[in-house]
Amino acid sequence: QVQLVESGGGLVQAGGSLRLSCAASGRTFSRYAMGWFRQAPGKEREFVAGISWSGVGTYADSVKGRVTISRDNAKNTVYLQMNSLKPEDTAFYYCAAKARGPSDYSNPAEYDYWGQGTQVTVSS
Repeated sequence: QVQLVESGGGLVQAGGSLRLSCAASGRTFSRYAMGWFRQAPGKEREFVAGISWSGVGTYADSVKGRVTISRDNAKNTVYLQMNSLKPEDTAFYYCAAKARGPSDYSNPAEYDYWGQGTQVTVSS
């Protein structure tokens, strides 16, 4: 059983920045591939970014160039730095984990564990 807890969400104006954090339990965190997804009301869950256990990042086209995913294995934490935020980035953001590297980082079904999410609201 792995527990994931997101934090760092909030209200920000368009063009601003936020850094989301996902704190994970377990001593094997460094072996997990991690991902960030988001879901707006009435919309399907959308892939944002993923990172391998070795630290290689993968990004959705919609956020590429504005978002950076990183991890600190010593702190059992993965981060999502978001810059140049747009109103369409408004969503509930979820952290996810997979014990073995996903075949497709963008597929929610590849992940084994999910956090409770944190709200990001971008005002115009």
